Order: sequence, then C-alpha cells, then structure tokens
Amino acid sequence: MRCLAVFLSCLLGCVPLAAQEAPLGLSAPQSVSDTGLLRYILPRFSLKTGIRLAEDSAGAIRLTETTPGTPVFERDGTVYYLSIPDDPRAQRFSDWLVSDIGRRTVDAFEIDGAKVFSSTIRIVEEETGPRFEGDVERGAQASLMLCGRCHVIGPQNAKNSIGSTPSFAVLRTLPDWDTKFQIFYVLAPHPAFTQVIDVTDPFDPARPSPIVPVEMTVDDLEAILAYVATVPAADLGAPLQYQ
Repeated sequence: MRCLAVFLSCLLGCVPLAAQEAPLGLSAPQSVSDTGLLRYILPRFSLKTGIRLAEDSAGAIRLTETTPGTPVFERDGTVYYLSIPDDPRAQRFSDWLVSDIGRRTVDAFEIDGAKVFSSTIRIVEEETGPRFEGDVERGAQASLMLCGRCHVIGPQNAKNSIGSTPSFAVLRTLPDWDTKFQIFYVLAPHPAFTQVIDVTDPFDPARPSPIVPVEMTVDDLEAILAYVATVPAADLGAPLQYQ
C-alpha cells in the first residue's frame, strides 16, 4: 500500500507539468530566424513574465517585413512589424517588445561582436493625428495620478514607473495609439484593476483587483486622450515612410 501511495503521489505531482499551457507560436521571416535573434529574446521574455513563446512557422504571432503591425525593430533599412492575435499572452509580448527593456534586449543581440538589429525607428505620420475635445490640463494631471505608477508620462515621473511598461512617448509611435488608448481598459492587464464609471462592470467579489484599483470617469478618459495627443512621439531613429 505504501508503494502504491508513493506511485500515486508521483503521478499526481506530474499532472501540472503535463497540463502546462502550450507555448504560443511566433513566425518570422528567414532573415530574422537565421540570425538567432528569437532564440536570444524569447527565453528572456519568458524568464521575465513566465509566458512561454516558441518559434513556429505557423505561429499566431507574426513578425513580418510589411504592414499591418507594430514596427518593432529594423536591420539594414528593413523594418519588421509585429502582428498579434487576440490573446493576452501575445499582447504582453507586444507590450514588452516595445518597452524600454524589450528594446534594450533587441539592441544587445550581437553576432561576432557586431550589433545586428536596432530598435531605433522613427515613425513619420503623413496625416494629422486625431483630435480630442477633453481638457488637456486635467488630462495631464489624471495621466500622472492614474497611469504614472506604471508608465512614464514624462520627465515628471521618469524614475517612478515600471521599467517593463512602455512610456507614453513610445506608445505615441504606434500607428493605432489612439485606438489603444481609447480601449485601454479592455486590454490586458488593465481589466483586472481598472474601473471606468458607467462603462465597465464592477469587479467580481470573488476576484477583486490585485492592486489598488484605477478608477476614472469618462471625462477623465477623454481628458487623458486630449493630453496624450499633445505628447511628442519618441524619436526612435531614421524616418519611415508609409505608402
């Protein structure tokens, strides 16, 4: 009986490993795969977040040389774009890759002592950006108070944010920055701790916010949008023209 108990204990102990969530696949052009960049950055992302990603030619996360997608790095004038599925793990990887830590990881990759890829990209918008009617001054204050504990809003909190989250200036380089800001409260990880009065549902009592909740009104959100529209996009390098 004792042997049977030990066997069952070992068997049950193996279940979590077998039941682990399968890694999310990431496909990339041969020009990226052959360099070994993904073998360099994916383990570092997994170590930081616990999310497993694996290089896979049929992966749902796609790194391409053409739009649509978020520009993430370049090599010899070729810009690479990241497209992701509707999956919180993929969104986490996208956020990490454009964050200061993710960019430094890409920049640190070398072959025979030579830098291969650069996260330095300048996005040139051909059309005037969106305009919002909110109170810019109120938006600046709300951004610092509500968003500043995670994101760098500007010089006023440059040393008091979470390094793995992109700054407002970096987020402003994204082609769809305005959409992301308008619906940020439904994008991971924000739903777990964000409440927009009369917009989001109250937290499930069985699953309370893991941190002090971020609570705002629709007017606060509109003011933040108006403020972010005034934030200069980060200068990430050489000009990129969209066709």
